[in-house]
Amino acid sequence: MASFTNLGLSEARVQHLKKLGFTEPTAIQTQAIPHLLSNRDVVGLAQTGTGKTAAFALPILEQVNVSDRNVQALVLTPTRELAMQVSQAIQKLSSDQRLRVLAVYGGQAIDRQLHQLKRGVQIVVGTPGRVLDLLGRRGLILDQLNWLVLDEADEMLNMGFIQDVEKILSHAPGDRQTAFFSATMAPTIRELAAKFLKSPVTVTVEQQKAAPARINQTAYTVPKGWSKARALMPILEMEDPESALIFVRTRRTAGELTRQLQAAGHSVDEYHGDLSQSQRERLLLRFRQRQIRWVVATDIAARGIHVDDLTHVINYELPDSLDSYVHRIGRTGRAGKEGQAIALVHPLEKYKLRQVEKRFKQPITLCNIPTRAEIAARHLQKLQSQVREAITSERVASFLPIVAQLSEEYDSRTIAAAALQMAYDQARPTWMRGDSSSDEESVVAKPQKKTRRSSRGRVQTR
Repeated sequence: MASFTNLGLSEARVQHLKKLGFTEPTAIQTQAIPHLLSNRDVVGLAQTGTGKTAAFALPILEQVNVSDRNVQALVLTPTRELAMQVSQAIQKLSSDQRLRVLAVYGGQAIDRQLHQLKRGVQIVVGTPGRVLDLLGRRGLILDQLNWLVLDEADEMLNMGFIQDVEKILSHAPGDRQTAFFSATMAPTIRELAAKFLKSPVTVTVEQQKAAPARINQTAYTVPKGWSKARALMPILEMEDPESALIFVRTRRTAGELTRQLQAAGHSVDEYHGDLSQSQRERLLLRFRQRQIRWVVATDIAARGIHVDDLTHVINYELPDSLDSYVHRIGRTGRAGKEGQAIALVHPLEKYKLRQVEKRFKQPITLCNIPTRAEIAARHLQKLQSQVREAITSERVASFLPIVAQLSEEYDSRTIAAAALQMAYDQARPTWMRGDSSSDEESVVAKPQKKTRRSSRGRVQTR
């Protein structure tokens, strides 16, 4: 069995990784780390979520000189969100407080970045445009650069950064060590590697033919005449995601759905291209700190948002590209943990599910929208678990006098049932409160009569 010690990492590094909860290396780490520690150039082919960041970060951290304040490693990423995520991951993987890691990207004041570079930084993670800008201002000096990494190289080239990347590679010292990490080996990447890498070793983690077993894929059929927003409410109540990314196609839909979910009392916010960089950063911080539970996002977040222990990915609107679907659901079920991938589909969209099943050779469970009875049973089950926890807590003793006083008038089981009813009613979702229909009924409501306003201003029913 592979271990971080067997890969050539120091004992201090291995112990720090254990404290972080990392005990076994992933496939890409097992293959890439020994070559990088041996000063070989590497091309790593692996999908997002396979541990690529640690695959290049750990060898760099093993060899970086924290006493030297010159830039020794440069990591290029396609987006500002990924630059922030990678820089934070590197800092977390380091146990040395002297290490300085700086993320540089557009949308943030360049003067601040120049100031931090002047004070001394060992590792820079940035987007190609901002890195070139800093090189042009002589704020970023690469004379002492030992490592250069292209992360998500295929995406970087798809976004049109090929010329910027070539300029940056040309600025770097010729004796540096270089690594490319990519999901695919496109011809452009092959040409770039042949031009700028020295006898590179190619390590490959086979792309899975089927969706990972740790991701449970489910689809809910949206009833005829329903909006997806209406169908989503009971699904969320039934699933009760601890944390979730809800993917939509457009910024407008993201805003509208977020407002509807907030009005229903849910902890949710929106993430899309109209947000400023500072707004994105604050949102990501709140999401990671569990200050908000769910984020409604456009596909810009598929590679930008990385949250530990994300329990659910919900495809409110399915993407056209199967690759986009892979990137979306890959946000959950990471680090060996289980995740839930849910799709909402109208009957005419079921052909898209068949395409996904054919691609992954794995069936997707098709479900109906949960009924009121099913949701009620789910809430009662959750309430029962909470009661069991409360019984063993220290605070329960403070409520015993109230029970003793009420016991003079009522049976103790009646008192307990009344307390549970109060807790249950409080926990019921906003859209279900005040409903007089039986819990046996479906959440499918009776069609409402449409109204229109006549030319004289009277409301007419039709």
